[in-house]
Amino acid sequence: MTRYKLSFTTGGLLSREASLAAPVYLDMHSWTAVRAAMTSTNVLQRRTNRSGSIVSREVISRLSTLRETELEIVANGTAQERSHVMWVAACRRYSLIAEFAQEVVREKFLLMTPLLTLEDFDGFVRTKSLWHDELNNIAESTYKKLRQNVFRMLRDAALLSEAGHIVQPLLSTRVVEALAAPGGVDLRFFPLTDSEIESAT
Repeated sequence: MTRYKLSFTTGGLLSREASLAAPVYLDMHSWTAVRAAMTSTNVLQRRTNRSGSIVSREVISRLSTLRETELEIVANGTAQERSHVMWVAACRRYSLIAEFAQEVVREKFLLMTPLLTLEDFDGFVRTKSLWHDELNNIAESTYKKLRQNVFRMLRDAALLSEAGHIVQPLLSTRVVEALAAPGGVDLRFFPLTDSEIESAT
């Protein structure tokens, strides 16, 4: 069984950073060149080279999961469109987030129990840890950062209110068309009904 990647400890969706990096890629079509450009010009405006390098690597790892039409939305779309695409990027990059989005967030939405709590995440991880021993070996402080950042991403994507209620997104036509292209699998990362997903694909 593939191990979970667990490096999403900070930064939320990194939408602002992605909006700076995506145009560079669309111009150069090389992630290596993007990393070099971001590091040399400190485009992310980080205080130290090390923090800039860490954030650049994380942004690129997520953006590299996107198709060119999706990258164009990150580069040129509205803030809301960008956050929706970056939520999908986070789910594609991190299968733990993708599974939580589908198995807990979307499921609670469909069952009309929209309050999402930290305990929901804890229960989800406990279940996954039966098959993923790497979840049993992370430090408590790291685990709390992972959990906190997942909830931050959900709020950044406007999928979770400050009060903890799951929010059904209003996806733009442009975003729906981009994400529905391969059959709508990525739309299941959002709290949407089956009929809404079927009508979009």
